[in-house]
Amino acid sequence: MTEITRNRSSTGIAFILLGMLAISVNDMLIKKLSGGYPLHQIVFTRSAIGLAILSPMVWYEGGLSILKTRQPLLHVIRGLLVVVSNMTFFVALAVAPLADVTALFFVAPLFITLLSIPILGEKVGAMRISAVAVGFAGVIIMQRPWEGSETLEVDRVVLLLPVFSAFAYALMQLMTRKLGATTKASALAVYIQSMFVVVSVCFFVVAGDGRFAEESGNPSRYFLLRPWIWPAQEDWPYLIGLGVNSAAVGYCLSQAYRVADAATVAPFEYAMLPMAVFWGWLIWNELPQPEIWVGMTLIMGAGLFVFLREQQKSKQIARTEVKGRY
Repeated sequence: MTEITRNRSSTGIAFILLGMLAISVNDMLIKKLSGGYPLHQIVFTRSAIGLAILSPMVWYEGGLSILKTRQPLLHVIRGLLVVVSNMTFFVALAVAPLADVTALFFVAPLFITLLSIPILGEKVGAMRISAVAVGFAGVIIMQRPWEGSETLEVDRVVLLLPVFSAFAYALMQLMTRKLGATTKASALAVYIQSMFVVVSVCFFVVAGDGRFAEESGNPSRYFLLRPWIWPAQEDWPYLIGLGVNSAAVGYCLSQAYRVADAATVAPFEYAMLPMAVFWGWLIWNELPQPEIWVGMTLIMGAGLFVFLREQQKSKQIARTEVKGRY
């Protein structure tokens, strides 16, 4: 591995860690606001503010010309995937503990690492594959399949939503890797935020007056279909914070998967797990159950192993390259 490749990997890891911090704050704020506003209104406000913040980044990276693309359909598909991923995740987040939903979602980095082999042609060795298997075991433990629906805190379908969200997210990030070869990170982020705005406006036109909310007896569906209201003064700081985080998330994740291999970057998304536990404890006095801790430990251990294995391979290749020069 060349010095340039190692630097790109380090840059990708730095961006993914910043993105995970922004996502954890984003999830905390949306859960906090879910009791008073519909999901599509929160998403619209967040994305509109995010677009305003992204504008200087677009200008810095080349101006409006970087928004031109020869692959509009792929960008639309990518945008729809991230919208589906976010919507299903947040619907679950409204009624389930933050740490539990986040933990269930963390099948996504495992999907990314595995799918990067056939889709992107990236090389993932047996050691990392084994670590991914351990991570999957941790995810299964977190899902608690041995428990009946009557003992679970939320509906079984709600627990499946983060997994579906993870699959859509994994496909989106793999598309980011392909599209990022010819598209700037700020442009990728703008496309996503624009898709959020379009979908949210469509939700407003169809259900913004709350006409379908009364028919919904499910808290998750009510969060999705309740009527729009003008935000209270004390909620504006949270909404603005969501916009800032939205811009940061879109940029950092797009940049991470542009500059580094998906299999290298994906394991560092596990850093969001302890962040979710922290916000859940700080804001809602929630702490994960023992099996959640076990599964989380397995996933974080698998991610750490993948990182150490990658570093070890980098050093071995670097030593081989140096010897070859003499």
